[in-house]
Amino acid sequence: MNTLSYGLLSLLTKNSRSGYELMQHIQPFWSAKHSQIYPLLAQLEQKGHVAFVHVPQSDKPDKKVYSITEQGKDALREWIAMPTDEPVTRDELALKVYCIGLVDKEQASKMLAVREVYYKKKKERFNLLMDKIQQESTKPLEQLEIEDDSFGKYVLVHKATMKVETDLLWCEWMREKLK
Repeated sequence: MNTLSYGLLSLLTKNSRSGYELMQHIQPFWSAKHSQIYPLLAQLEQKGHVAFVHVPQSDKPDKKVYSITEQGKDALREWIAMPTDEPVTRDELALKVYCIGLVDKEQASKMLAVREVYYKKKKERFNLLMDKIQQESTKPLEQLEIEDDSFGKYVLVHKATMKVETDLLWCEWMREKLK
């Protein structure tokens, strides 16, 4: 199985979801399209890792809602124990900064200002997500432990918040360097 297959199984450990919902929820972790997800779901179903139910819809075709099976959970346990690949980095801004000396300071500063706005909006979204996680949790987030349902979401949103805060600091530092 490929990493995206395991990613879909991971999402199903919390809730049953349709293929469309899985496509939406996988995006923060992995860029994937419908054309990738539906064939993988069919393979996962054939292997016994997921099961689905047909949900009738009045003005649309019936949808399939997938759930993870015990066999799927076993596959995830094995996958978690395996070594993790190095993260893939694709950063257009870093490539532009590498040759930033080709433009004047004003143009460079504008580019960084646009990215700062992006990071600030992203940080706001993470703060809203953290509020939602707190509302769903029965205890303060700092007290969550690995077996708590919200633990995985909490630590990942916390990590993402720390990254975006670092990116914001770097943009501010860069703009100071350009003065």
